[in-house]
Amino acid sequence: MEPKEVKKVSDSSVEDYTYRIFPNDLNSNGTVFGGLVMSILDRLALVVSEKHCGMTCVTASVDTLVFLAPATIEDHLIFKAAVNRVWNTSLEVGLKVIAENPKTSDRRHIVSAYFTFVALDENQKPIKIPQILPESESQKRRFKEAQIRRNSRFSYKEAIVKERGIK
Repeated sequence: MEPKEVKKVSDSSVEDYTYRIFPNDLNSNGTVFGGLVMSILDRLALVVSEKHCGMTCVTASVDTLVFLAPATIEDHLIFKAAVNRVWNTSLEVGLKVIAENPKTSDRRHIVSAYFTFVALDENQKPIKIPQILPESESQKRRFKEAQIRRNSRFSYKEAIVKERGIK
């Protein structure tokens, strides 16, 4: 089955996945355990990737995962995720987490992350995937910035391979 050539960002994005924080979600400091947030981000990015590609995807890298502020037991976590850019067999998903106090409606941006996924065929080999059509100004900005992150990722890998003498 040949994938559609181009899809819109909205075809696979997740806008408001909400997670209720419970006591077992907290670390010893009384804030949300970072590993929990990371796990949810990876799963949500996978859902967006597979929805975009229409095939199995696997996590290839996590470029950035920045914790900007803590969340507590009083907050709900609101996750947003969308495909930022597609290359040949891989794509970048951008994710944002907002902590919302349901009593006051105050919202805080607490996490930003960028995950790269690769689509696989039935033989577990990378396969070409549909391109993405950024429409809004923010989607176009994220599209451009994704290429900068990719270039940086490749430069870093090249430098490590050279430094370690890996062939």
